Amino acid sequence: MADSLLQNDPNGMFLDSDGGCQTGPQAKHGNPDNPTDVVAGNQHWGHATSRDLFHWENQPIAIYPGSEEEGIFSGSAVIDVNNTSGFFPNQTNGVVALYTLNTPDEETQQVAYSTDGGYTFTKYSKNPVLSIGSTQFRDPKVTWYPATQQWVMVVAYAQEFTIGFYTSPNLTTWTHASNFSHYGLLGLQYECPNLVQLPMLTNISVENPLDPSNVNSTDMFILQISNNPGAPLGGSISQYFPGTFNGTHFTTIDQALRLTDFGKDNYAGQFFYNIPPTSPQVSIAWASNWQYSQVVPTGPLENFRSAMSLPRYNVLANTTRGEYTLVSLPYNLSPLYTTTSSLANSSLLANSSLLYDYSTTVPSGALTFNMTITSIPLANATGTANFTFLSSVTGESVRGGFYLGGDTPFFLNRGYIRGFDNPFFTDKFSTNNLINADTQTFRLQVVIDRSIIEVFLDNGLRSATATFFPEGELDTLVISTRELNPGVQVSADVYGLNRRHSNRKAADINSPCSAWAQAENANGTVIGNATMTSQKVRRNKFGHLKI
Repeated sequence: MADSLLQNDPNGMFLDSDGGCQTGPQAKHGNPDNPTDVVAGNQHWGHATSRDLFHWENQPIAIYPGSEEEGIFSGSAVIDVNNTSGFFPNQTNGVVALYTLNTPDEETQQVAYSTDGGYTFTKYSKNPVLSIGSTQFRDPKVTWYPATQQWVMVVAYAQEFTIGFYTSPNLTTWTHASNFSHYGLLGLQYECPNLVQLPMLTNISVENPLDPSNVNSTDMFILQISNNPGAPLGGSISQYFPGTFNGTHFTTIDQALRLTDFGKDNYAGQFFYNIPPTSPQVSIAWASNWQYSQVVPTGPLENFRSAMSLPRYNVLANTTRGEYTLVSLPYNLSPLYTTTSSLANSSLLANSSLLYDYSTTVPSGALTFNMTITSIPLANATGTANFTFLSSVTGESVRGGFYLGGDTPFFLNRGYIRGFDNPFFTDKFSTNNLINADTQTFRLQVVIDRSIIEVFLDNGLRSATATFFPEGELDTLVISTRELNPGVQVSADVYGLNRRHSNRKAADINSPCSAWAQAENANGTVIGNATMTSQKVRRNKFGHLKI
């Protein structure tokens, strides 16, 4: 999903069973955006809804600043089913948004509430609900803690490298409970904290790790913190800490640094509110980096900057080298497949190659493939497995590969793309990925769209997100392996991805829920939060009605 003009951190994400025009649970998503320019500033909360986390319907802007000097910064939203706030008499689906109001003098935490399921908001008359007199105090993420029957907020004292924990019985009166300070990567500042309880996998190495029989509830949490600047590769990055939480204090299991992504374009991820803690938790991140987000070429060429990552399932797993490792896998892609069977596949890919031209078969240009390597020797393994997405017109390419020997490194290379040149646009990324001694297997899933690629190693044990900006469309995929040991087996399958529901009836295309599916521009981009001239009611950037 790409926003008209500028968008960044995903905010206020929750699942709402009311549905509206949806038939199932409804995902709501907001983000600070600038509806008047392609650079940061004039921050509002945009708004979009979805029933599958891939097809989004644009909604009117949710929360406006009140003056030229104000900005609506990051925050979260919850459903106040018990009306603890008092805003929702005789209602169990009231939505409360908690966000940072930024002014030249201070950053404060504010409340707005919605009685119509999150479509329109009223600002609380007694704002702010939390103020400490600081210009670096932001990004509240709120959740309900059943054991104490209290709301819990995590919020960043950004340049003090501290995450504050606050509790409240009613979402408007907050009491400081504890601090989490100076852990992990510091950089310039902490931002966008998340506290979320995650289930645990019994075995990460099975073919379908998210099968319910393999997912177990735990009392483990992670505290996720974003940092900008100061990432190992430069600019912005997110890190996480596994630990326990008792309602007031978070205790990490150790002081190790754990990054959420080994690429450079995954920042400020937020977890959806209202997913049961026994289920895999779902998150979406901002797919960009502050080092170059305001200068990428989509701004002058297509009038938007930035997009969101794939929605991801998140769980914990015990792995070869670490307890409580965060595992992230793409949300179910099968409803997006252009065909019921794979477009290309091979079960005999050892020391061979597969080439697929998708220039005419996949109009969206979006593709995913899975590769599995089995019977890898535990000693003296050799060989490589590589993939290349290339343009048959310009010769540009995005490449990646895995070395089965040595310290088993994996690399991703966007350096053969020529549409954007910037000294901070790092072109190569790598990680190591040990072969599981029990299964002697390596799995890779890759998802690519017109200007973003995401890779998932060994069932999401490691992942990377990278944007790229080609002069020509990528239209050919090559998967190859070479110099593998005798007996090693390799298989792969390739699927095209739609930008609309493959099982939607033709008559449904005119329904309100398909608004974004019809909104692709000439470049195939779905633009959100654009002010349409056909709207009967127009508002200025403060939300005031225009005649």
